Amino acid sequence: MACFLVAATEAAVTTIVTSVIEKKEKKSEELHVNLGHGTTENVTAVPFSGKLKWLRNMLWGGSALLAFEHVWHGEVTPFFPFLTAAGNPADAAEMLHEMATVGVGMCAMVTAAWLGMVAVSSVIEKRAQKEEAAAEAK
Repeated sequence: MACFLVAATEAAVTTIVTSVIEKKEKKSEELHVNLGHGTTENVTAVPFSGKLKWLRNMLWGGSALLAFEHVWHGEVTPFFPFLTAAGNPADAAEMLHEMATVGVGMCAMVTAAWLGMVAVSSVIEKRAQKEEAAAEAK
């Protein structure tokens, strides 16, 4: 009924945190990646604010899709109280339970997927740094 509000709230917080971190970050580091066969390519490491933007985009996209789905099924209306479940106390309790279980669970899964993406990108960046250091040592 309102599980998309949990994702939208996390997305809003992530947006604010991203803008604060972006202002404090220094210039991103440039890496030389060995593509094999003696060819290399210069790439820049993704700053943490860039990685946070991945999470932000995933959360905003998911909450927009969920909001559309709830509008489609008539659970969200363009007039007060906007959420059909908020008009009845029994339905409101069910809505809050859904937000606490389904909404938090979905956000946890999206955040876990993002953490996996960050881990993989960090491994790739560290591997490129090691290769660059080994090439400079030669």
